[in-house]
Amino acid sequence: MGRRRLLAVLLGAGSLLGIGLYARRARAHERVDLYFVDGSMVSLEGASAEAAHLLPLAHDALRAARP
Repeated sequence: MGRRRLLAVLLGAGSLLGIGLYARRARAHERVDLYFVDGSMVSLEGASAEAAHLLPLAHDALRAARP
C-alpha cells in the first residue's frame, strides 16, 4: 500500500511540475506576427525593440476582445 501511495504522489508532483514548466515556456516566447495584404508576414521576437511598442497594444486588444 505504501508503494502505491508514493507512486501516486510522485506522479502528481511530476504532472504539476510539467504543467508549470509548460506554462513558463509559453510565457517566455511572446512574439508579434504582422500579416500584410500581399500575403507576406513578419514575425518579431517579444524582446525586440519593434515588438516592445506593439505588445502593449496587442495585450489591450486581446483584453478588450474577451467577454
